[in-house]
Amino acid sequence: MGDSHQFSFATVKNFDEHISMSIRGYDDLTDDVIKFSSYFIEDETNVLDVGCSTGRLLKRMIEVNTFAPNAYYRGVEVEKNFFDNYQKDMAKLRNLEFHRCDICDYDKFENLSYATSIFTLQFIPQKNRTQVIENIYNGLNQGGAFVICEKTYSKNSKLQDMLSMMYYDFKKRHFTEEEILSKEVSLRHMLKPVTKYGLIKELKDAGFKTIEVFWQQFNFVGVLGIK
Repeated sequence: MGDSHQFSFATVKNFDEHISMSIRGYDDLTDDVIKFSSYFIEDETNVLDVGCSTGRLLKRMIEVNTFAPNAYYRGVEVEKNFFDNYQKDMAKLRNLEFHRCDICDYDKFENLSYATSIFTLQFIPQKNRTQVIENIYNGLNQGGAFVICEKTYSKNSKLQDMLSMMYYDFKKRHFTEEEILSKEVSLRHMLKPVTKYGLIKELKDAGFKTIEVFWQQFNFVGVLGIK
């Protein structure tokens, strides 16, 4: 992992593989997110991925949703190291673009049929999270959907301890104890998790009426909100 104080997801070798090994069921989760996209993406609308990292999720959605050839896909990413991957993708795909900026400063939320945030908003301070979720809700067309996946806290301290230990046992299949601890220390000032119920309340407060938890592994959850 290197120096814990210098840890960045953007510098991890083979980012997509790293995340898959870090979160149990991650590949199943992304498969579900892509399958959901087919129910919501419409032609002549926009699709937004907040914290798009390598852009893999957006590219897979384009491959699947050929029935909407004029849908436009946008990825927002703040880490500059990911942008080395983007130029060839944008050259090949006319309906794909990437924006390097903080999602808190982004303003192109209009005409959205589908939006995703896969383990991204958990790194944003609470006061900014609320505004971003509201911006996404306001930018969604009626019937559009937002998928948000987050690492959460348990309401019960004993359950929190059990799930954390089980999660560390899973991670030891792929990482050393030193690597696990180093990453935990480096991320503790960055992560701003809420409980699963707090996340659902954020969606309700933004205006979402249909909200469903569709995936969970340990304290990692995937939630679908429909406008």
